[in-house]
Amino acid sequence: MRLFAAVLPPEDVADELAVEVAELRNLPGADGLRWTGRPGWHFTLAFYGEVDDDLVPDLSARLERAARRTASFALALRGGGQFGHGRALWAGAEGDLAALRLLADRSEAAARKAGVPMGEHRRYKAHLTVARSRSAVDVRPYVEALGEFTSRTWTVGELALVRSNLPKSGVAGEQPRYEVVARWPLEGAG
Repeated sequence: MRLFAAVLPPEDVADELAVEVAELRNLPGADGLRWTGRPGWHFTLAFYGEVDDDLVPDLSARLERAARRTASFALALRGGGQFGHGRALWAGAEGDLAALRLLADRSEAAARKAGVPMGEHRRYKAHLTVARSRSAVDVRPYVEALGEFTSRTWTVGELALVRSNLPKSGVAGEQPRYEVVARWPLEGAG
């Protein structure tokens, strides 16, 4: 199973982002980007890749413990940026980014302790991908437009384990399908 841990924005925040993305898609050159759909909008905390089915119960139990130990926190979508010379365009975050980073670290540690191969640790950078490109693209106009965007602030109250189902049709531009397989409330017990 191809899995990752994530924070999902609430529907009304996704609605706000959808309005902003619709504006971005009207900019020159927007048809050269592959825009992610609303079902794909999330803050990845830890990407696990293909996880052996035998490891999923232990991973789930450890993620549940991580959620129990983490207090809910405030977050909003704000601004944007890019990775890989325009290969990924993303919306950023503001709010309690230290708590978001802590939850990301705990999500990664849960996987390592469950025996999921995680590779090299990277410092967490909060981002929600809105578009991708197979080649380098000048996304400065999109990043500048996102610089004006701020969503309402919401309280992050859960950690989600999400399954990523990769496209199999071979149709250009087809997006992965995401399925939430488990959710745990943040409880802040320590």
